[in-house]
Amino acid sequence: MKKKKYLKITAAVCMLAAAGALFAALLYFRIIKLNDPGEDYPVKGVDVSSYQGDIDWSVLSENLDFVFIKATEGSKYCDGNFDYNYSEARKTHLRVGAYHFFSFESSGATQAENFISNVEPYEGMLPPAVDVELYGEYRSNPKSAEVIVPELKTMLNKLEDHYGVKPVIYATGSAYNMYIADEFSEYDLWIRDVYFKPDSDWTFWQHSDTGRLEGYNGEEKHIDLNVFNGSKEDFDRYFSKE
Repeated sequence: MKKKKYLKITAAVCMLAAAGALFAALLYFRIIKLNDPGEDYPVKGVDVSSYQGDIDWSVLSENLDFVFIKATEGSKYCDGNFDYNYSEARKTHLRVGAYHFFSFESSGATQAENFISNVEPYEGMLPPAVDVELYGEYRSNPKSAEVIVPELKTMLNKLEDHYGVKPVIYATGSAYNMYIADEFSEYDLWIRDVYFKPDSDWTFWQHSDTGRLEGYNGEEKHIDLNVFNGSKEDFDRYFSKE
């Protein structure tokens, strides 16, 4: 009797473990989503780069409110599609902003100069955004906050001096915990969390990197989906100079 009872318990534990593993896999591959913002956040947007190829902005802009367009990376690189995207997106109803991918291999000053030389300010633009995330070899061997934070502060200060607004900081969870949480609370946060709703104080939330929309033809078939933390009226007032 004891042996039968033991076998039943073992079978139940194995079934629970298998169910847990299946649930984790479905969550990992985004088949099950626990972070769908639904209608809680009515202001919706995307971020794009040359990975989305040629964009028909009259089509992509449908049912969206804003876009952040990749402009620059490091001290020298400018996205090959930026000029076109920045110009054409502004012909739609969208609020438009530009973002910079922060390099751990360049000074904050030269990265700011790269962004400023490529991104012309215009009335009503969203604040410039700086994308801070671990990439390449830095995923397993990240640079210390003592090295990165001063350079990031330099860049943010230079952008604020030039554009007249505090930039937005985009961060993945690991980069946020390592570099942002303790040093940059005065900046609006654009947080990436494609599994759960973020528990930090955020302004923009990138909730999916597997979106599918009409209006682009790049090799990358997916597009990043974002929401703003507020109503449409809040968004109309967000850094608007109109």
